Amino acid sequence: MTRSPLILAGDIGGTKTNLALYRLREAGLELETKRQYASREHADFASIVDHFLDASAIAQIDAACFGIAGPVIGGVCKTTNLPWEIDTRQLQARLETPRVRLLNDLESTAYGMLYLDDVDFVDLNPAAEPGAGNRAVIAAGTGLGEAMLFFDGQGYQPVGSEGGHCDFAPATPLQQELLSWLWERHPAHASTERVLSGPGVYTLYQFLKTKLIAPEPEFMRRLGPDEDPSAKISEGALLHNDPLCRETLALFAAIYGAEAGNLALKTMATGGVYIGGGIAPKILPFLQQYFMESFRAKGRFSPLLAAMPVRVSLNPETALDGAAHFAADNLLGLAE
Repeated sequence: MTRSPLILAGDIGGTKTNLALYRLREAGLELETKRQYASREHADFASIVDHFLDASAIAQIDAACFGIAGPVIGGVCKTTNLPWEIDTRQLQARLETPRVRLLNDLESTAYGMLYLDDVDFVDLNPAAEPGAGNRAVIAAGTGLGEAMLFFDGQGYQPVGSEGGHCDFAPATPLQQELLSWLWERHPAHASTERVLSGPGVYTLYQFLKTKLIAPEPEFMRRLGPDEDPSAKISEGALLHNDPLCRETLALFAAIYGAEAGNLALKTMATGGVYIGGGIAPKILPFLQQYFMESFRAKGRFSPLLAAMPVRVSLNPETALDGAAHFAADNLLGLAE
């Protein structure tokens, strides 16, 4: 190509969809424009793409990559939390290029982790020694995403999963009570995502409220219909030091650590565990206090877990940048 290639990247979630254009320069990727859309306000993804392209007045897209909250099978994704079906072939036709790839959103998040600087992370296990090997990536947000960066001896390849929908495994007597409480409400399947996600914060709060460990705060009793209860719980814990809200985030952080440890064992993440998503940076003090104890609590394998780096990404654009970098590294060399 005689001109600098233009890449369209997207991070498609149940709540919001971010699209951006990147120009590939010799020095790397350069962001040209970015727009955010409320996902549920659109009937399908194609209408968002059309709006973005029209607003950006683009002449030609050279490659495109989209991270999507849902399984990608045969180039098609039926989104988990939206009534959309996204098809690679349709996007290739709309964008007039064969260089289009759909990734699971945690694949794009994982790939984006490879391009972050040290200042973009907070280490939860600062005594760990970084090593070679696979990396595990976990991200609680609207849902719970899990992925792996497979190390082939030279570089990393993202491998997606739907691990967030596996069964919730209690690790303490209190969590065993939580599981029984969840079964009453979800007898068909009590997944980890039920408690380890944005909505999961409120689920944990409702469970702990039944335990009468602390009185319910006035601001939760007067919660408005348009207010996000999980956000109010975090605010109550971090700003108002409310006991019930603090216990909620402590339980959330402990479950987060335990599930991250499960993923680390399943992927043999000697290269480290990376935490993405929008929740972790917002509740960082609770992760710093409660995460690692649960993460390490794996019996005979505790020493293995204790040696793994565990890092929280503070960069909210990790998934979007990861999709752009994946396109630059893996799609632009494809023959027409």
